[in-house]
Amino acid sequence: MEQIKAYLDQIATISKFDWDFFDSKLQRRIIPKKDIFLKINEIENHISFIESGVVRLFIPNEDPDKETTFGFSFKNQFISAYDSFLTQKPSAYQLQALTETTILSITYADLQEVYKTTQMGNLIGRLTAERLFLIKSKREQNLLNLTAEERYLRLFKERPELLQVIPLKYISSYIGVTAQALSRIRKRI
Repeated sequence: MEQIKAYLDQIATISKFDWDFFDSKLQRRIIPKKDIFLKINEIENHISFIESGVVRLFIPNEDPDKETTFGFSFKNQFISAYDSFLTQKPSAYQLQALTETTILSITYADLQEVYKTTQMGNLIGRLTAERLFLIKSKREQNLLNLTAEERYLRLFKERPELLQVIPLKYISSYIGVTAQALSRIRKRI
């Protein structure tokens, strides 16, 4: 609980009442490595804060080599199939723990209660939405403006730990190339 408190304290001053109320709604969950904890067509009922671990967002395919990885989330970040969470409609993608992952989750209903009861609730909702929007926007711009090699180099520069914990097939999918093309890029570099 200390990590999420420290994260939120960097953003705003939170009253003891607001924190205690929010904290009472959080639920710690440990997700085993490789576990898919939100499946396609399920309704996302949580926004979670990652205490430790790495989560992959992806669109599944019958052929696992053709899955589309479009996002990763790490320690001290929020994670959710946010569009499904907001609309309370089935998700078009899945969430998978790539490492054993510990998250602090709040349900949709509990978050609505936090919004109504506290001053910090709207702040948390807005910050989560802004973060998820910026990640999506940055990815779209990278796909449109950078070559595959530039996307790989930027990813490596911004998140060098990725290469230690994320299989290359997921990285190749994320930057929009085949595993063979990524292999050629890595050889050139």
